Amino acid sequence: MLFPAAQRFKRSSAAFLNPVLQNSLEDVVLLYEFLLAELDIDKGQRISIKDEELASLRKAAEFDTICNEIIPKSITEIRRLSSRLSSYPRVLKKEDFERTVLTMVYTAYRAAQSQGHQKDTWAESFVNLYKALKNDLMLSYNKQTS
Repeated sequence: MLFPAAQRFKRSSAAFLNPVLQNSLEDVVLLYEFLLAELDIDKGQRISIKDEELASLRKAAEFDTICNEIIPKSITEIRRLSSRLSSYPRVLKKEDFERTVLTMVYTAYRAAQSQGHQKDTWAESFVNLYKALKNDLMLSYNKQTS
């Protein structure tokens, strides 16, 4: 399992904590708007959308859940994810691809905010996630052309 936190139960209900943002082209565009509108990452590493109008949308609540409850935030967890991805035998499910992209966004932010050895560590993790996503896209492409 790539994102174990997605399989936990929500405390407030009996539903699984397993949201997916991208169910349509409009959802993809909205995710792009969330990222383009600028994110705020506080000292506790909670991610929020700065634009109040976008942040009030229903999809923004799912974005918040994915970013703050599901994607890994520590360098150790991100390295563990990269390791799992590097040996993943098949094409990622759309929710795993989406979560990996959001983890990569978070990793890029941490690399930009760090200095020295820490910056190198975050940058290396970013590159490893990029390679995993590139490999996944190539698997998907090769599967379609064969």
